[in-house]
Amino acid sequence: MNNSSSTHLYVVILCGGGGTRLWPLSRNKTPKQFIELIGEETLFEKTLKRAESLVPPDHIYIITNQQYLEDVQKYSASIPPANIIAEPEKKNTALAMGVIAGIIHTRDPHAVIINLASDHLITNLTEFHNTVLAAAATASATSKIVTIGIKPTFPHPGLGYIHRGAKLTLPLDYPVYQVAGFREKPKVEIATQYLLTGEYYWNANLYTWTTAVILAEFQTHAPAISAHIQTIMQAVDQPNFAAVIAAEYAQCPDAQIDTAISEKTSRLVMIPGDFGWTDIGSWNVVHDEAVKDEQGNALVEREEGAEWMRLDTVNSLVSTGRKLVVTIGVDNLMIIDTPDALLVTTKSKSQDIKQIIERLKSDERDTLL
Repeated sequence: MNNSSSTHLYVVILCGGGGTRLWPLSRNKTPKQFIELIGEETLFEKTLKRAESLVPPDHIYIITNQQYLEDVQKYSASIPPANIIAEPEKKNTALAMGVIAGIIHTRDPHAVIINLASDHLITNLTEFHNTVLAAAATASATSKIVTIGIKPTFPHPGLGYIHRGAKLTLPLDYPVYQVAGFREKPKVEIATQYLLTGEYYWNANLYTWTTAVILAEFQTHAPAISAHIQTIMQAVDQPNFAAVIAAEYAQCPDAQIDTAISEKTSRLVMIPGDFGWTDIGSWNVVHDEAVKDEQGNALVEREEGAEWMRLDTVNSLVSTGRKLVVTIGVDNLMIIDTPDALLVTTKSKSQDIKQIIERLKSDERDTLL
C-alpha cells in the first residue's frame, strides 16, 4: 500500500468465540484465546503482536463479548479504550464484523480493514505480513472484498473450503482469483479430492475490505442486519451508545458472515496464503503444534507442579494443573484434566467433543460449559 492508503489501514481483532472444542480447559468464561496452549503466550497475545506489526495501536480495534472485556483489557493496555467494543450478546460473525466496520467508518470513511481472528496460530510472520498487506492493497485499489484462502496441507474435514475461480487481470504483483464458491466441512474423501485438484483452499475467514464496500454489501444482501448496524453507527461516540447497541443486538438476527455476505456478493476475490496458518480448534491440533519429546508426547503445563510420568507412551498429550499424571502402555491419547472435568480421548476422535458439548447443553449443565 502507498503512504496515503496506509494512513487509512486498520486491523480488527475478532475475539468473541467460546472455543468449546477445546473443552474442558476452554470454557465460555475462559475461552481458548486467553489460555497458554502453545508456548508462554496466549493466542490473543500472539494475534495482538501481529496486529501491532501492521498498524499503530490507535488503528487496532477489538470487538469482543462483554464477558471477555476484562481479559481483553488486561492484554491491550496500548489500545485506546474507544477502540475496544464489547458486544452485549453473541450474535455470530456477520453482526460483529458489520458493527465494527460501521464504527470505524464513522470515524474514517476511507478506512480499509484487515480482519484477524484471535485464536489462530501463524508460524511464517514475514509471509503473513506480505499477504495481508497485498489483500489490503487489493481491497483499496479495486473495491473488492478480499479473502485469503489457505493452501491446504492435508484433507481437513473440520474446515470450510473456498473454490478458486478464474485469475483476474489486474495490475498487481500477486495473483488474485475470483471465488467460484464455498464448500462447508466436507467428508475426508471429498476433502481428499479437493486437495488433488489444487483448486480448493481452506476458509480461514481472513477478510479484508474497505468499510464503504462492506457496509454497502450489507445493505444489498443483508438488509435486516444492515438496519441495526446503521442505527448503531448513529450512536458512535455518543453518550447513549451502550443503550443503543444493547437494544439493536437484542433485535438483530444471528448469521455468519459467509452466509450473510460472502455467498451472495459478486465482489468477492481470493488471494492464496501459505504462511503456516493453523486454527487451534481441537486437541489433536494442539498436539500437532506443541513441542514434543522423541516419542511424540507433549505436556501442556498449566501450573507449577504439573507432572507427567509415562512408560511405553507415544504420540500423546496431557494438559494438567498441579498434579502428577501417570500413563503406561498407551498411544495417541489426549488427556485433559481440570478440577471439575476429565477428558480422555484418542487423537482421531478429539473433534467429536462437540457431541459432548451438545449433551451438556441439553442437560442444562451450564457450569461445565
